[in-house]
Amino acid sequence: MKSATLPSLRVEPELRAAAESVLKEGETLSAFVENSVKAQIHYRKTQAEFIARGLASREKAKQTGIYYDADDVHAELRAMLQAKKVELGR
Repeated sequence: MKSATLPSLRVEPELRAAAESVLKEGETLSAFVENSVKAQIHYRKTQAEFIARGLASREKAKQTGIYYDADDVHAELRAMLQAKKVELGR
């Protein structure tokens, strides 16, 4: 597979210095930028999927008329978390 390039990016010297100041040992600025782009792509896809699930849930609730109280959902989630902690011996 051939590789492609991202567009050149002009930034303030302070931003470049800040980015360089957080590089891990042996990490290049190019690798840092590439990883940052990948992370942002993942974040945006995940966010879009989350919103789509929420909108679908809202539509289902409108169609069925079945709604769940947030306090009940939180209580159920707390109980599930507590059960898992007991299972793991914490």
